[in-house]
Amino acid sequence: MTVYIGTSGWQYRHWRGAFYPPRLPQREWLEHYAARFQTVEVNNTFYSLPRRAVFEDWCARTPEGFVFALKMSRYLTHLKRLRDPKDPVDRFMEVARGLDGKLGPVLLQLPPRMKADVARLQDALQAFPRAVRLAVEFRDDSWRREDVRQALADRGAALCLADRGEALATADWKTADWGYVRLHWGRASPQSCYTQECLGVWARRL
Repeated sequence: MTVYIGTSGWQYRHWRGAFYPPRLPQREWLEHYAARFQTVEVNNTFYSLPRRAVFEDWCARTPEGFVFALKMSRYLTHLKRLRDPKDPVDRFMEVARGLDGKLGPVLLQLPPRMKADVARLQDALQAFPRAVRLAVEFRDDSWRREDVRQALADRGAALCLADRGEALATADWKTADWGYVRLHWGRASPQSCYTQECLGVWARRL
């Protein structure tokens, strides 16, 4: 089994001196990061969609086999709440294709209090090209239903396994032949880190 390990973003100023060498220019941080991790989750696509040229630049600056996971725009997930997905998905995919073969999963993170709506979920999943891998993170317990699990499985979309406080915050369905895990917040020190025991549990679960 191949496991890709990365972080949610790479442009954090407080990483200078801890992860990035103190004198390394910020414009070279992506190369430094990509030499040590196989993947990264891009969160700024949730707030605003970069130009295609930005994705093309990232693609050119990372090694063969590196994978970018992109968080779907909040315009679809939070403002439209999955309604009328075609135009938002088409705009998103037009620029995301700038990553070429380094485009990895697209993560749809739904609002915390959005109740289950299987028809909307199915429409949103079907709006993406079939070749695009999709992961969905539900944050309301109403989605823990068999018809939701089946909708994910029918599309081959992965249920995002989300961990908060060293506790699984979602169901543990396997709905695709690949998976997506987000470790939000552990209980170890320093704050938000994970214990070796907890990481061992995750390794066995995977």
